[in-house]
Amino acid sequence: MATTVEREDLPSLKHRDTSATQAEKDDYDEKGSPNRSIEIADEKSSIRGTADGDDDEPLYHNGEPVITSGRDVSRFAVDLRDDGDPALTFRSIFLGTLFAALGAALYQIYMFKPVQMTVSSVFLLLLTYTAGNGWYAIFPKETLVQGTRFEKFAPVIRFVNPGPFGLKEHVVATLVSSTAAYGSSSVMNFAVQKLYYGTHVEATTAVLATFSTACFGYGLVGLLRPLTVYPSEMVYWGNLPTVATFQTLHYSNSDNVKKVRLFWASFIGMFCYEIIPSYMFPLLNGFNIACLASQKASSKTVDIVTNLFGGADGNEGLGFLSLSFDWQYIGSGFMSFPLIQQANSWIGYGICYIVIMALFYSNAWNSKQLPMISTALFSPNGSVYHQSAVFSNHFSLNETALEEVGLPVLTSSNIWLKITANLSIGGLIAHVILFWGAYAVDSFKLAYRREQPDPHYQAMLKYKEAPWWWYVILLALSFFAGLIVTFKGDTTLPWWSYIVALVFGAFITPFSTLLYARMGNGIATNQLMKMVAGAVNPGKPVANLYFSMWSHDVVSTSIGLAGDLKMGQYLKIPPRTMFLTQVWGTIIGAIVNYVVMVSVVDAQREVLLSPTGTNVWSGQVTQSLNSAAVTWALAKDLYSFKGPYWIVPMSLLIGMVPTTIQWLIHKRWPKIGPVTVSNIILPIIYMFAGWMTSGVTSTITSTIIVGLVSQLWLRRYHPGWYKKYNYILGGALDGGAQIMIFVLSFAVFGASGKERKFPAWAGNPAKGNVDYCNGNGALD
Repeated sequence: MATTVEREDLPSLKHRDTSATQAEKDDYDEKGSPNRSIEIADEKSSIRGTADGDDDEPLYHNGEPVITSGRDVSRFAVDLRDDGDPALTFRSIFLGTLFAALGAALYQIYMFKPVQMTVSSVFLLLLTYTAGNGWYAIFPKETLVQGTRFEKFAPVIRFVNPGPFGLKEHVVATLVSSTAAYGSSSVMNFAVQKLYYGTHVEATTAVLATFSTACFGYGLVGLLRPLTVYPSEMVYWGNLPTVATFQTLHYSNSDNVKKVRLFWASFIGMFCYEIIPSYMFPLLNGFNIACLASQKASSKTVDIVTNLFGGADGNEGLGFLSLSFDWQYIGSGFMSFPLIQQANSWIGYGICYIVIMALFYSNAWNSKQLPMISTALFSPNGSVYHQSAVFSNHFSLNETALEEVGLPVLTSSNIWLKITANLSIGGLIAHVILFWGAYAVDSFKLAYRREQPDPHYQAMLKYKEAPWWWYVILLALSFFAGLIVTFKGDTTLPWWSYIVALVFGAFITPFSTLLYARMGNGIATNQLMKMVAGAVNPGKPVANLYFSMWSHDVVSTSIGLAGDLKMGQYLKIPPRTMFLTQVWGTIIGAIVNYVVMVSVVDAQREVLLSPTGTNVWSGQVTQSLNSAAVTWALAKDLYSFKGPYWIVPMSLLIGMVPTTIQWLIHKRWPKIGPVTVSNIILPIIYMFAGWMTSGVTSTITSTIIVGLVSQLWLRRYHPGWYKKYNYILGGALDGGAQIMIFVLSFAVFGASGKERKFPAWAGNPAKGNVDYCNGNGALD
């Protein structure tokens, strides 16, 4: 992790260099010297209800602070140092653009995997770090021509090779690539159209639509910065390994030498190891004693064991007590997420195991006629639903054909997923308003007065802020780009419905971003957006897809881009540079995501259409998007009070009730026994209660173990080691695993068209599920 700044060092900003290059002096604001900034931070930290939370001193163990809150992160975990080195250079933009293409490609590949993973920023920063240092070593340096007759070429040489590859150049290049790597569900909507509706979306339409959704989200982020970026409690915990890695690679001191050694040793070790569980020995992704012991059991028993314990293959089972040794599916998030978030998620997991099994074996919604886990659409007899006959007329509902084919049915797990999604959204809105409403108001007040007490915010006041009207212009450009797609593209979406989608997404964005910033995860809003789309565009599944794209994508891209803005605050990147960086990365990502999607869909079409998929490729995302679009297009028949799934839309209102009751209890009894009532975050519990309803589920136990070791044992009892090495280790493991997965995807997994399977053996069975839970016809 980064070099820490002890509490007593803050007023003097020890180790900080406030100088800046001439190239960035235009970005400086004359208001507020560094020392004055920190004095303000100390003075304002006692304001009631400030965005920094309460003013309690952190816990200490063996003289080391135990990092618990965002305020602790700002004071002890992230270095305040700012060397004033250049950020926006030809080199940083060139490398950022190059690796943006790589990051966007890797993101899109993961969208067709049985477990969706984000592209690790550490993976991207390592590539840019290596390339940046190589660039400095290879290209001519300005000193080469100084004092010679070629000195007139010095400005050109300096433009190409401005000196050693510094931290800020490195951050800009990485953020361009990581912004592109956020991807967009809009591209997955285009995949749905190719797979299920036989249409090919033109590249221009796809790029304009993706630009529209992403940049509209970024425009909102800019206006919401005082609430979602500036305060200390807005941590974006998943970004801490990336911040720690940046500072470790560029700040030289005795502590960092050990960190660098740990980083590279862990990175190389994971890179070499990852080929084993992901390709040679896939049993390691779902090792379960119950599955291995069921080989000679009766078929009925094997089916039950598979449903509960199987989970190494897509949509196999719940993966209860399975152990995964495949880091690509575990990830460093559980080494970063607050223990409060993880504890709430564990409660959700427990509910999920119980409810999914209970719904299936009680035959709720005739579930035994269907697979226990699947996001596909089915006919009542269990066959795949023939939707093309029902929506054959320009993607609109054919009532006559619907009477002949009948209504689609959903698996009980898919229905439960939709219920928990709406419970989560209802609970989220109630939780933010009731528990965090006063905090939001104070955040805007402090930002308006430039008195936000976070020390990193105060250290950034010397740079000119990106003005609010920049973001307003971006919102306008995004709006008109989307309007062009609505009129010219084959969307079937009315212009007024497009506007409703944007307004709805803008309303939900601050709620979801707040939760993500504070707890490390947000709430899936796609379900809500499709529900509203079904109400305003009945009988039009493709219009439903686009409505959801312009509402849900606004939320998802806002969260990712807000996290990058926070990273820029931690690492002292000038705000105006951040603006240009993220807009450029968004444009590159829009283009590359579309190209890779077309490649994978064309190469793996049959697998993506399969209700189960394989342990390498899965169409669960496109299936889920399509089934939601189709079923919500039939909302009148399926989700009304006369329909079989009326409980789904009602869950939105139901989700608000328990949180309201919790808030009333909190006002009377803030703490009940050892439990702080406000630490029970019901929307997180609801969301994870629907977690094991698709894809590979064998990773849950391993993620819990990683979370306990990191956030309970190391953080609490070894805070010094945790503070120095925890985030560095997580970033190294992510980077090593994801680079290997990228190589394997094109070399042997078939992303380029041809799959090369590893020879069958006991750890890679040729037939059945890789974890030997072979119920439900796995060996047929």
